[in-house]
Amino acid sequence: MSLTIPDELLVRAQNRADDASLERAFADSIRQSLPYAFGIVETLAEQLARGDADWVEHSVPPPSEWERAQLLRMMGGDAIRGAVERYFGIKLAFQNCHRTAVFRPDTVDSPAYREFTSIRSQILNQTPELVDC
Repeated sequence: MSLTIPDELLVRAQNRADDASLERAFADSIRQSLPYAFGIVETLAEQLARGDADWVEHSVPPPSEWERAQLLRMMGGDAIRGAVERYFGIKLAFQNCHRTAVFRPDTVDSPAYREFTSIRSQILNQTPELVDC
């Protein structure tokens, strides 16, 4: 699953444009190309902004492999993941095939973040149903 990049954005990237407007256009391409994944992060970022918690998570399995692939694409690509983090002003964390968490950037060194991203948590989050996700 690849992103759909408008021709104008491709030309700007080929011409080595690297500015805030390029980042906004890239984030818009992510939103359009990966609507399920972008929507999950958007909802989590809104929940985080409205509350006092240092982090929030979404752990409901996606309705189909198409949606799961979107999450994997977003979380697996450094440029995509980083652009989404900067767009929402958050830090993403991910386990298995769908457990997505959004942290406040200033809590990356917190016990909660370290626990969520730990080997121990990843091991404990394994289930036979998700072996082939």
